[in-house]
This record gives sequence, structure tokens and C-alpha cells, in this order.
Amino acid sequence: MYRSMEYGDTARVIKPSDATEYRLGTVADIRYSTPHTTYARRYTLRFTTGDERTYPAANVRRGTRADDHTALEAAFTSACVALRDACRIAHDYDADLSSGTASLLRRLVDLASLRLGLTLDLADPAWPHTDNQDGGDQ
Repeated sequence: MYRSMEYGDTARVIKPSDATEYRLGTVADIRYSTPHTTYARRYTLRFTTGDERTYPAANVRRGTRADDHTALEAAFTSACVALRDACRIAHDYDADLSSGTASLLRRLVDLASLRLGLTLDLADPAWPHTDNQDGGDQ
């Protein structure tokens, strides 16, 4: 069943094109297809920057802070995996590059732990764990 968003709901642009659109917005105005329907045609979102922008209903989806937290966890995990791999490669390539990459990785892990409560175990060589790690072909 279709249910349009209401004033004050939080929403996100599905395919953001600039830094403002990556932020969570609040529904500030709704334009309906006809005066006697609940089918929304367009939403106007107010962003934390103060900008208001109008989008077709198909380009906007509901969003919450919990969605932000989940997306940040995935982004930080991916960044840590990439930095961990870069650090291992840099170890044999250049000592200064290796120590700088390790420092950046440590700061990223600390930030993820402090601000998101995310525990990233860099000492575990199999980190992050995946479902298909069974020790070999069987």
C-alpha cells in the first residue's frame, strides 16, 4: 500500500548529485497530483544547511539517523579494509609511507570506535569475517 511522506518526516535523495543532497532532509512541502488524493507528486526537502529543494516523489525515500549509522558503519569498515591492505603493501615499498598509512588507519579505527561504537579488529588477519571463510575447499 502506498503511503506518502508527511510534513516533518526525514528523507534522503536517492541519487545525490552534490554534498547537500547527501544529507538527511526534512519534508517541508508536499505537492499532490490532484487536490483530492494522497499520492504525492513532489516533495520539498529542507536540509541542515538551510537549503530547500524540490524533487519528484520517485527521487526521494524515507530516511532516518539509524540509516545514517548503518551507512557510516559500512563506509568505515570498507575504508579500514582498504587502508589495512595498503599498509601491508606499503610495508615492503617505503617505510615512511607504511608508518603514515598505519597512523591513518589507527586514527580511523579510533574514530569509528569513539563516535560510532564500531569495533574493528585489525589484529585478526581474517577481518572482516565473511560467511564463506571455512578454511578451504570442501
